[in-house]
Amino acid sequence: MQKVKLPLRVDPVRAAQKRLDYDGIIEAKAMTRLSDSTQGVKDDVSIYLSFAVDEQGLTVLYGKATANVELQCQRCNDNFEHGLEVEFCYSPLGRRAQAKDFPEAYEPVDVDENGEIDLYQLIEDELILALPQVAMHDEADCNVAAQDLVFGEIPLADERPNPFAVLESLKNK
Repeated sequence: MQKVKLPLRVDPVRAAQKRLDYDGIIEAKAMTRLSDSTQGVKDDVSIYLSFAVDEQGLTVLYGKATANVELQCQRCNDNFEHGLEVEFCYSPLGRRAQAKDFPEAYEPVDVDENGEIDLYQLIEDELILALPQVAMHDEADCNVAAQDLVFGEIPLADERPNPFAVLESLKNK
């Protein structure tokens, strides 16, 4: 099956009524916020989306996205390739619905004035949230070993001066 470019916006209610599935890509150059958060997006983002209506009559968007990004290792400052893979499940907020009424399995997503959601922004948000807090190589692949990260020796508690020694001298006076 050939992957196609995903639409920028989609009406989730209509797509769920038609039970649409999308298997496509988003071009790397369209992921500007993800690119700004990393050293760059290596190739196009691969996406699978499925729209459905659940047993409660809620419109549901299931999806999976994979991307390869380049990150800077915080140990050695070299760039390395990192694979991101996210799965998500959204349900659009209607005019009457509130987020607190949704089942815990679904994340609410706002629709615009036309009843559509921005797929690119939604997927880019998920990929940004999947980035590691501190980007580092595996220790075996990193140029800097763990023992090289220690600078000096930490003195034992008996060797350090007591910060309250000054108060003790005042007490004796």
